[in-house]
Amino acid sequence: MEDVLIGWIVILSVYSFFMMGYDKRQAKNGGWRVPERTLWLLAILGGGAGAYAGMQTFRHKTKHTLFRVGFLMLAILDLAAVLYLAGTSQAG
Repeated sequence: MEDVLIGWIVILSVYSFFMMGYDKRQAKNGGWRVPERTLWLLAILGGGAGAYAGMQTFRHKTKHTLFRVGFLMLAILDLAAVLYLAGTSQAG
């Protein structure tokens, strides 16, 4: 079960990372944007680390304090969960 949860976090983080890049590209080109609600939902459901990494990599949403602080906190929680789950799967 721990492996499934770790996989979930990894998949959502990768997806969140690419969604941040996509939204940045769309913002620059005037295209269809990813709703902020969607970015938050992805981060909350386990993609916080990827969302934060994408925010830093693509320099997207970095002026928004709520995103900077919120995505960082979610990234920390996701990484802590992965470390904890990896430790419990090794012990069991």
